[in-house]
Amino acid sequence: MPKRDELPPGVQPEFFPQERRIAPPAGAPLAARMRPRTLEEYQGQDHIVGPGGALRRFIEGDELPSIILWGPPGCGKTTLANIIANHTQRHFEELSAVTSGVADVRRVVKEAADRLRISGRRTILFVDELHRFNRTQQDGLLPHVEAGTVTLIGATTENPSFYVVAPLLSRCRVFRLELLQPSIVESLMMDALRDEERGLGSLHITIDNDALDSISHAAAGDARSAYNILEAAATLAAQAPGEDGHPHITRSVVEDAAQHRTILYDREGDAHYDTISAFIKSVRGSDPDAALYWLARMLEAGEDPMFVARRLVILAAEDIGLAAPGALQLAVATQQAVHFLGMPEGRLPLAETTVYLAVAPKSNSTYAAYGRALEDAIATRNEPVPLHLRNAATKLMKQFGYGDGYQYAHDYEGHVAPDQKYRPDAVEGHRYYFPGDLGYEARGRS
Repeated sequence: MPKRDELPPGVQPEFFPQERRIAPPAGAPLAARMRPRTLEEYQGQDHIVGPGGALRRFIEGDELPSIILWGPPGCGKTTLANIIANHTQRHFEELSAVTSGVADVRRVVKEAADRLRISGRRTILFVDELHRFNRTQQDGLLPHVEAGTVTLIGATTENPSFYVVAPLLSRCRVFRLELLQPSIVESLMMDALRDEERGLGSLHITIDNDALDSISHAAAGDARSAYNILEAAATLAAQAPGEDGHPHITRSVVEDAAQHRTILYDREGDAHYDTISAFIKSVRGSDPDAALYWLARMLEAGEDPMFVARRLVILAAEDIGLAAPGALQLAVATQQAVHFLGMPEGRLPLAETTVYLAVAPKSNSTYAAYGRALEDAIATRNEPVPLHLRNAATKLMKQFGYGDGYQYAHDYEGHVAPDQKYRPDAVEGHRYYFPGDLGYEARGRS
């Protein structure tokens, strides 16, 4: 690799190793100042960056493939990208999908191609919030990732299966990051309180154990949120120092700083689908307490109550069915009640119906029966309706035999015509409905 003083005419120095990333200024938020700089400082995500972890091996060997870091906010995605920037011998470029467009991608790719051609130095492109790139923007990355012009690191809070185009996804390795455990969050907070260079160590702050626990609980696995709460609590504590003249953080101070914990929820993202899935499975599994917990999580986070009401109607028909026919009536009434009442009162009928459906006897017999009938309907979609079942609405239809031989059920004992056939011959005798053995449905078993 040529040295800076051996550059060909017109080649800019930025094609060569950049200076290591400058630390945030002293006035930056605590979360930015305390961002880990090395794998040794990084806490959490041991399944991928712990000893022997696949991502750690890639980073330490400087053999990183294109990857996607998928996880909730504050779990360390951007931090890992920064650690790679500090460790790798490759040039590092960073874009935000929120503020960048195709022109920015083209610029980075052109510079990366020039850099590779002139100096042999490869480029890593970090795209934060990758899911916000539209399909055209993602397709624009594809050939350059495939050719190795850039190594992509994408960070996203959303499921890549739904938000990253399949060709690009197939060329990347996905690493799933989890919410930070409370013990990790508490350890990060203590490090921030002790660190005199980047943290709050110079203030000599003390903190109660229950206050530390309160920060961890309020942050809900989000390190950035925890740092913000700690910094706000430190500011409040400094306004009323203890007898020793140093700030002291109590649980009440943390509660004042945190105000209200924001539940991790996105009405169009993974949390939305994961939480409603947990709710449905809890009702289906006859666990009213679990169902109420997920219901409260959704409503507290601002989920549309009518969305929940619609799911209850579906649950009543799909999972309770004829075992308790009144369930569907109650679910529909709940939808009307929520529409009529609005929130917050609408949560009461939602909770009532959630419990009713959870404890009701279960049967998916009609759901399964329709599926069996659908298979036959698709297989015999062109089978004509038997003539005796057709409606003879005109004289011409009667001349063609419409309605001939139809047996009127009420003319027979028990109001059933014993020899009447109601299906095409191709599916005659096929059975679709098998009654369940619980609740009302059990009475109709034959």
